[in-house]
Amino acid sequence: MEPIFEAKHDSVLLPEVLEALRVVPGDVVVDATVGGAGHFKALFEALQGSGTLIGIDADAAALARAESAIGAQPNVHLIEDNFRNLSAILDHLSIEKVDKILFDLGWSGFQLTENRGFSFQADEPLLMSYGSREGQETAADIVNKSTEEELAEMLFSLGEERFARGIAKAIVMERKTKHLITTADLVRAVELGTPGWYQRRRTHPATKTFQALRIAVNDELGALRQGLGAALARVSDGGRIAVITFHSIEDRIVKGIFREAAQAGQGTLVTKKPLVPSYTAIRANRRARSAKLRVFEVGIESQPHSMHLDTHAYA
Repeated sequence: MEPIFEAKHDSVLLPEVLEALRVVPGDVVVDATVGGAGHFKALFEALQGSGTLIGIDADAAALARAESAIGAQPNVHLIEDNFRNLSAILDHLSIEKVDKILFDLGWSGFQLTENRGFSFQADEPLLMSYGSREGQETAADIVNKSTEEELAEMLFSLGEERFARGIAKAIVMERKTKHLITTADLVRAVELGTPGWYQRRRTHPATKTFQALRIAVNDELGALRQGLGAALARVSDGGRIAVITFHSIEDRIVKGIFREAAQAGQGTLVTKKPLVPSYTAIRANRRARSAKLRVFEVGIESQPHSMHLDTHAYA
């Protein structure tokens, strides 16, 4: 099966992110997820040659794209790491506080063409890791070693898959014949474990299974909690944190952490409800359809701000 994805990336909610973060020359800014480097380049341009920009990504190819987009710059640091290690990264750079941080939790279009098993539309090795860390558990390890109960729980809790039990049972049955080592092997198991009508919908039947495995392989939820915790501790008073999520599990975590921070007097929710892409933006980039942007301003003296955005853009 040939991949249908092109090696490109369209940044989601770019104008909204720039308006929300309010980057000004002289700021210390962190792009915690460089990805396709679209947001990264825009943040660099907003700094107008002053201040500091730190780009973090577990994927070395993403950092190469960032450097290609802006060239070598003395005030830019590109770090190959996971944003869960934000505090250690800033300590290494001798930076105590930052002014603005962006977390874009979606993957880039480039990653879908890198033969890592992210796409159910191509027959690829069943890896699903963002970086190239030696010895990291892969999606193939999980589907071939986990018990049926463990698989069902993972698919339900991390993918919100309604047919988690059926898919888990099918995976276990399939691996009795041979190990599942490619995305095509996994898609076949999903098809065997779901009813026909589920496979004829517009959304691919393996979407939630792939989501659950990707989250598990990369410990995305644990990384998100650690990264946001570090951001709240390292952003200066009056600074802002913007987070773009792409599914309800991530969004609930971000919403909860920001709400608890506001209740603890750490700052203010800038977006009372998440900002979502416009109809026009979704038509131009279908991957944007599930994106939600939440923004938090750090500081006891922070006050709510209007972002002057059309109300139809709010979820």
